[in-house]
Amino acid sequence: MTERADGAPEIRLVDLAKHFRDVRAVDGVSLDIGAGEFFSLLGPSGCGKTTTLRMIGGFELPTGGRIELRGRDVTNDPPDKRPVNMVFQNYALFPHLDVGENIAFGLRRRNVDKADIKRRVHEALDLVHLTGYEKRKPNQLSGGQQQRVALARALVNRPAVLLLDEPLGALDLKLRQRLQIELSQIHRDVGTTFVYVTHDQEEAMSMSTRIAVMSEGRIQQIGTPSEIYFRPRSRFVADFIGESNFLSVTTEAGSVRLTDGRVVPCSVNGWNGGTQATLMVRPEVVRLFPPADAPPGALHGRIVQSSFLGSETRIAVDCDASDAPVTSSQFGRDRIAAGELTPDREVALWWDSHDAVLLPVQSTDEEE
Repeated sequence: MTERADGAPEIRLVDLAKHFRDVRAVDGVSLDIGAGEFFSLLGPSGCGKTTTLRMIGGFELPTGGRIELRGRDVTNDPPDKRPVNMVFQNYALFPHLDVGENIAFGLRRRNVDKADIKRRVHEALDLVHLTGYEKRKPNQLSGGQQQRVALARALVNRPAVLLLDEPLGALDLKLRQRLQIELSQIHRDVGTTFVYVTHDQEEAMSMSTRIAVMSEGRIQQIGTPSEIYFRPRSRFVADFIGESNFLSVTTEAGSVRLTDGRVVPCSVNGWNGGTQATLMVRPEVVRLFPPADAPPGALHGRIVQSSFLGSETRIAVDCDASDAPVTSSQFGRDRIAAGELTPDREVALWWDSHDAVLLPVQSTDEEE
């Protein structure tokens, strides 16, 4: 994490809480965000991510806890007294103003010199690839262009922190994917700290330097996209991020056993013997073999569904090791040709021990 020269992070939340009557929307959130990070708050609807963002921006006052920006306590400061700007999902552009006037609005309120306003508006338009659109009204722009204007209006004020509340949520898939690339490039160009709220796991994974996964007002895990995906610390995180297979197991000295006593590949580093646990393995690391060629520890079952998805073939295998079918993603040609992965075929499933992750059984709703 990048810190300021004085050692303080750009944003620090300490035991932050927000209660709406009996509802604990945010329940004791503590985290540090370093200068220049692209930090995402990720979770399902109602998990507290937007409320947390609004408290950072000053649009909601906390019930408890503390908010620091650049080492200064701003917990009770109004939005205009904080070095932050916010980009909303609905853009919030002024329909009666043209693009240039929308972008210049905040600068004019601060009585910035006219020549400086013109220069900074031009720079902001160039940054979001809208040079030449100065005189257009918002209703003459596409949704993606309106979102760029909203982004330019926020960045032109040169905030220390830019808060983004699901800014791409109203756009169609292809446009959203294109703007994810552009937003990442803008972040690299300006170096401003971005705090991004989304319920879309792929969106968070593709753009973020770090992610905080939230559930029921609490942080379940903070880490890089790779850490969150490959080494989740709870079943909730493993289930929410990507696709996962889960098996009930018991740890032993140097091995992991299924409920029927079979040993399956998995590292037990840090786990005591005789512990009930959940084994998580991602579909893309589950390999398929003909039963006769199965390695030791492989599971045996019968294909119940084979779905061709273009870049991959998704195979669901019914085996007695799991209550639900175990899923395998096959890319290109594997040991068994994709065209032969038909329902009712008998196959063996296997994965490398380092690709499996052990999770506490009672971790679904627990905080990190």
